[in-house]
Amino acid sequence: MVRSPLFRLSTLALLIGATAQVGAYELYADDDTHLNANLEAMFGLFHSQENYAITGTKDEGSSSWREGYAKYGLSFDQGLSGAGTGYGAFGLLSSGTWGDGDAAGFTDGSERTTKIEDAYLGWRSGKLFEALGEDGVDLSFGRQMIVVGDGFLINGDALNLGEGLADGEFDRGGAYYLAARKNFDQTAVLRLGGQTGWRSDLMWLKSDNRAQAKPEMLVGTLEHVADAGTIGLTAIDIRDIDEQYASPFQAERAGLKTYSLRGQGNAGVENLFLSGEYAWQDKKQSGNEDAWYLEAGWTFADTPWNPSASYRYSRFSEAFDPLFFGLSRGFGTWFQGEVAGNYAGPFNSNTAVHHVALKASPLENLSVGALWFDFNTLDTDLGNFDGRELDLYAEWAVSESLVVMPLVGLYQPDKSAAEGGTQLGNDDRNLYSQLVFFTTF
Repeated sequence: MVRSPLFRLSTLALLIGATAQVGAYELYADDDTHLNANLEAMFGLFHSQENYAITGTKDEGSSSWREGYAKYGLSFDQGLSGAGTGYGAFGLLSSGTWGDGDAAGFTDGSERTTKIEDAYLGWRSGKLFEALGEDGVDLSFGRQMIVVGDGFLINGDALNLGEGLADGEFDRGGAYYLAARKNFDQTAVLRLGGQTGWRSDLMWLKSDNRAQAKPEMLVGTLEHVADAGTIGLTAIDIRDIDEQYASPFQAERAGLKTYSLRGQGNAGVENLFLSGEYAWQDKKQSGNEDAWYLEAGWTFADTPWNPSASYRYSRFSEAFDPLFFGLSRGFGTWFQGEVAGNYAGPFNSNTAVHHVALKASPLENLSVGALWFDFNTLDTDLGNFDGRELDLYAEWAVSESLVVMPLVGLYQPDKSAAEGGTQLGNDDRNLYSQLVFFTTF
């Protein structure tokens, strides 16, 4: 049985950020007031020599398609005469997919949608509560982006399906790879604590994403932030879902409780990077599931081009629900492999993954990198996602307002769809390519 990856988050989310106002143009400013116009746009060209059986809508062969979106609106912050700062944003987002649709059939190339994306208000405490630090209380509500920790469990609500699946029942406007829409529909968020020391988040989140079965969640975090690194606890309680949109796998989300322990930093050693997380899930019907990873990296700061290297091992149990996982540190974070992580699987469930990453900066405005993945399925009765992938990419900041990101991937599955895998027609090596442009005005 092939499990559908209804957990999509953009591989490029790091460039946009969780809270930053990208492409902000100042319309008005004084000591207490700032009003900005915000505009960002992304466009990508994609080609895959092979198609995948995830949705059951594609035939053997290749796919070429294009994706794009533009996000535009206003944001503000207003000083409140020593009583903190109010802030908020409102914005629309237009997205589409053209051509054949993506290689797994989540889109068919006919998607065109404009909807509200940003719609939130908030208040930061400034220096009102000195014991909690600068802006030690931050209260917000509305439609906004939410990230927890390193994105291992929650990094926005960014699964953007189109007309290709279930006759468009899950259509959210396409731009599947770019994941144009990332915001949770309804939120109430209380953040306590400053930039260092102990801090905590208490959140109520409601998704309007049918492809995620529209879950309603309570989320709590407790973290300690220091120069040597951050350690944190997370608890997620899914209170309700919309059962009419839930797949058999997602049906167990009602009442699902997830707990995690995580850490990230350099342990006081310059140029060292360490990261890890263990997550445990209590499923009412099928029992307990877990997932974990350990990662270590090193930056050769005294070497030309400042190269870095890292290794990560991650393991996700047979029925682990990866929820709203996403990307926080660039290519290769939690979308593991451009082909495997987006079209072929395993989608961070029922798998163990070895990952090696290399990166260097030959120019101040140019970075190049290589990502290697080795996927090993735990229970092949649920589908065989064994395979290997090598991705070569570049990130070129052409100007302050334009970034160009070419990528070429080679994906080698062990099994074809007929043999229990997902690649249609054969188990040949797939040559995948993409060219993505990100701009702000």
